[in-house]
Amino acid sequence: MKLKEIADIIGGSIVGNPEIDITGVSGIKEAQKGDITFLADKKNLKHVYSTNASAIIVRQEVEGLSVSMLIVDNPYLAFASVLELFYKKPFKPYGISKETFIGRDVNFGEEVSIYPMAYIGNNVSIGNRTTVFPCAYIGDDVSIGDNSIVYPNVTIRENVRIGKNVIIHSGTVIGSDGFGYVQDKGRHHKIPQVGGVIIEDDVEIGANVTIDRATIGNTLIGSGTKIDNLVQIAHNVRIGKNCLIVAHVGIGGSVEIGDGVILGGQVGVRDHVKIGNGVMVGAQSGIGHDIPDGQVFSGSPAIPHKSWLRAQSIYAKLPEYLRRLQELERVVKKEDCSDDG
Repeated sequence: MKLKEIADIIGGSIVGNPEIDITGVSGIKEAQKGDITFLADKKNLKHVYSTNASAIIVRQEVEGLSVSMLIVDNPYLAFASVLELFYKKPFKPYGISKETFIGRDVNFGEEVSIYPMAYIGNNVSIGNRTTVFPCAYIGDDVSIGDNSIVYPNVTIRENVRIGKNVIIHSGTVIGSDGFGYVQDKGRHHKIPQVGGVIIEDDVEIGANVTIDRATIGNTLIGSGTKIDNLVQIAHNVRIGKNCLIVAHVGIGGSVEIGDGVILGGQVGVRDHVKIGNGVMVGAQSGIGHDIPDGQVFSGSPAIPHKSWLRAQSIYAKLPEYLRRLQELERVVKKEDCSDDG
């Protein structure tokens, strides 16, 4: 594609040669002639003068740069759009394989792709242009919206509702029983988990994620939320819109999470906690209490991030403080001995 063709599609203005041919997309250090790359922050500014790329996406013109520039408001977003232009394959529906198990009263939309060895239960609805890959299990009374992708070995159990443009990666289980028991006379009696799961539109769920069904009602994942690999979401959790849940997060039962929340890797959230809108939680933090809107917390147990930074600074100095304290104790003890003498 010509650089001007890319600019016409994704927007932005060109400084340099609009007729230059772009044949690929690459990182700023790896780029070769014909590639387009991007500069998202100042830390890579030193690399723009040595890049071999034919064009670079930037937020503002870089002085002294001979490479053609495409100036946009959000270089990272523009770079993602260019990747789609060059590498996203055209949609070609596979159809419904004869080697798929299909139950009763199943409703397929138009241009679906249902691959061999998939299992589809009774009373299932699958939307237009949705793809179900081999060895996926879709239980009874499940609905999946348009343009969604269910990758191999995904398990979607009964009474789950999945919206449009949802991506579910391999090994994920949606609708497994919540971990609910009541103790009596030393034994744990299982509480029936009879609720469901609702996944709203534009959600992406990583590999080997577990989202438990509600005891009653529904576990809810809000629209636009993105969940990384190996995340555990317990029964009756409600996650708001446009959240980011990073790998290894564990969320206890009946937790309520607002819109636009970011949970860093390995964050643990105790059951029945409420996390407000726009909250950010640092990696490996333990959340044991409610957090109001707009706060940033870190640590285990989690405290406000600025307090955590001060605490970490003190923690690193503890060996030195201990050595000084021991020296003071020796001096005081020596003085006490001298006074006694």
